Amino acid sequence: MKGIVLAAAVLGIWALLALGGQWLPLDPERMDLTHLLAPPALDGWLGWDDLGRPVWDRLAMGARTSFLVAVGVVSLSSALGTLFGTITAYLGGWWDHLAVRIIDVFLAFPGILLAIALAGLLGPGIDNVVIALGAVGWVGYARLARAQTLSLKHRDHVQAARALGVRGPRIIARHLLPLILAPLIVEATFGIAAVVTAEAGLSFLGLGVKPPAASWGSMIRDGTRYLLVAPHLVLAPGIALAAVVLAVNLLGDALRDYLDVRQGNKLD
Repeated sequence: MKGIVLAAAVLGIWALLALGGQWLPLDPERMDLTHLLAPPALDGWLGWDDLGRPVWDRLAMGARTSFLVAVGVVSLSSALGTLFGTITAYLGGWWDHLAVRIIDVFLAFPGILLAIALAGLLGPGIDNVVIALGAVGWVGYARLARAQTLSLKHRDHVQAARALGVRGPRIIARHLLPLILAPLIVEATFGIAAVVTAEAGLSFLGLGVKPPAASWGSMIRDGTRYLLVAPHLVLAPGIALAAVVLAVNLLGDALRDYLDVRQGNKLD
């Protein structure tokens, strides 16, 4: 229970920094040449980077970047994947076979490599990162939604709705989607952690947000050059990234147990 409370506190701080950081007295682009690679101090409790910029201010900006990308990617990929998987599974026949082949094609490629390729083609920027990761992340939701729909489409209440002449879109909206939301919500929760890690990876490779905007991945990349003389440049964003991912996974496990969603249902 204490772990869940701590995880919720970490995510609360993350959300507050992302949503309310613009009202905080932060200046992530301010350079002070007298504090190049300076360690943490009272007037800068996370130190300064190689350009004399305050690490705390840039860490808060990176929290906003990761939060916006996580929300954008999970919203986009879950909506597209759920609709695609549910509709094609409900229609059945060659629609379902075509959907399975499309999903198999996407699953044949490593997701992060496909995201890197798309991000490289689109160029750096938050919008392009969301598009690149969303184009990869929808497959998991589609597969899960298809499996759940196939197990529910022959239930008595769905057959009764069909016998009464209810149209397909209404059956999907009122009789199928409410019953498959629980596993999809759990999937989305774990998806947030995956997206935060993927965004940091793309930014580490230079395919994330455009400079001078900050990202935890780009901060880690820039700090690796000074790891021996200024380890705080890597430790601060690295610990923040690990804390957020761990907190999301802990809350995802708790939510899965609460909703009684078994892990095997995702792959059946």
